[in-house]
Amino acid sequence: MSISNPDSSITAISEPATCRPASTVMKLSRLGAFHQSRLSFMRVLTRRLAREQWRYERTSFDIDSNGVGCAVYTLYGPTRAYSLVAFAHDLADEDRSDRVIAQAWDATFTLFDGVPDTADLARLHKNVPGQETGRLTQSELSLSRANRSVRLWEQVVASLAAGQQPDVIQLLDVGYLMRTTAVYGSGKFGAADRESIAARPEFAEPFQVEMLNVYLIRAFVLDLVEHMASLRDPIHATRLAPHIARQLGIGNSTGLGMAPFVINHPTLFNNWISAREEALRRVRCVAHATSTELVLFAEMLERVRVTVARWHTDHTEQHRRITELTGDLLLLASEAAHLDAFLERPWDKLYRWAENALGIEAQECLVSLLMEPYADLVDDLPATMSCTEPRTQHIDGSVSVASTRTAIERNYAWALTIDWTQARPRARAWYVSQEKLEPRLGERHDEELDAYEQPLAPGRDAAQLFRTLAAWEDHQSIAEVLVRHPEHRHTVRRLQTVNRVPYAEIHDNTIDAQMQPIDLLRCKLSFFGATQFDPRSDRWLRICLFAGAPHPSELVGASHLEADQWIYPTIKT
Repeated sequence: MSISNPDSSITAISEPATCRPASTVMKLSRLGAFHQSRLSFMRVLTRRLAREQWRYERTSFDIDSNGVGCAVYTLYGPTRAYSLVAFAHDLADEDRSDRVIAQAWDATFTLFDGVPDTADLARLHKNVPGQETGRLTQSELSLSRANRSVRLWEQVVASLAAGQQPDVIQLLDVGYLMRTTAVYGSGKFGAADRESIAARPEFAEPFQVEMLNVYLIRAFVLDLVEHMASLRDPIHATRLAPHIARQLGIGNSTGLGMAPFVINHPTLFNNWISAREEALRRVRCVAHATSTELVLFAEMLERVRVTVARWHTDHTEQHRRITELTGDLLLLASEAAHLDAFLERPWDKLYRWAENALGIEAQECLVSLLMEPYADLVDDLPATMSCTEPRTQHIDGSVSVASTRTAIERNYAWALTIDWTQARPRARAWYVSQEKLEPRLGERHDEELDAYEQPLAPGRDAAQLFRTLAAWEDHQSIAEVLVRHPEHRHTVRRLQTVNRVPYAEIHDNTIDAQMQPIDLLRCKLSFFGATQFDPRSDRWLRICLFAGAPHPSELVGASHLEADQWIYPTIKT
């Protein structure tokens, strides 16, 4: 039985503690160990849909026996409606690819602002299946595509057509029947700009358009697999059992194209990390935990252990981390069993114990778990996680050389300890491929990349600026320096941004020979709410989204736990 924490009994808070320092949090090894939490954008979405009682409708579903056609799914909110327009395609196995350069997919989608009419659908049919080769309008909020899981799709269709349920163990091992290979928003290919919808309450938090897109894709995929089974054998076919369908999410393949995002959006990234650290600080300040809160924490911990038991990967390093996490969660459960309602600052004590007793993966899992009993303390924080970053940040040229040196020492002390003349610290270079205009990471000493390098090594660039400033007097202005050294303009501009926000900058070298790009990917994806991280190399990974979530039709009248803590599985297999 699930136990909720009543909103009416907000726990007393003792004297405030400080947030963890950036020097601890902003290391790639820790960022790459983040887990989903109450602040994750998927959970923010489903909480809102349930709270505001958004109404769901499958507006149309016209798919033929070859699996080709169009379907529309609509959610009606308090003031607006949004529709996923889905196009299903008959894709040959040899044409199926997760690479961003693919030209064909099993399904393509757009999220439409409102309910499309016949003319809208005709226009979208000409543009959405082509993806980058098509063009959208301000009525479209996103563009996406997905491919079937080769391992599972045919098996599930065959099982359902025969009137049988598919193998649950095998289903949970993969976790999805389709995976998206791209979900574009924020003005790409003519779609609506972020600025045009940012004032809408339902899109106030980050990436709500994209999360809504994927959430409705999940409903379409479940309908499609059952539809194909019923066409194969109309007499004997059955539907997926609800408890099985609930456990299936949408997969995603994510590569280097996403990696530079957290570097290129320092203020936004700061807001994400700041919200997470503030949530941790608030919970660590709780003076005494109630029995309800203690029981809920214990329940969520046990459900996390189920999640980890289902987390499979062939990636050697991630497999090692999962094994370590499994053992650490057992230790955590044993330690947490000693907590009681009389203990002062129980969660602070538990976190401090974890810092010494557990690995980083388990420490960051604990950070997420600590939020679970405290909706009343932390659920306001997602509203602080957005920001409007100016396209061009103006440089304050009046800042002195002395102040600039101090800012570098405060924000990039770690970078000043690196010998940048050596080959290893500058072994790699970020550049943009000409073929698909996507970020790539090359080996500097094997390829001639310097002329194409993107400014994605802020630590190195700050160290170079610091070295240049050694020849200038303290009282001189940074404008005087930049007149002589315009190559440092981007670094000064960035420095004046990150100097105002504590968690804007990663405290690691992003071009080091041993840097793992998947740490950048996993960090961002954890804020989406992704689970089942499965690295396929150090440069791309697969994940699962919305596994365990209620169907959109189930959100009206759903309890708080059903609409939010669905992400922790309850079925043991």
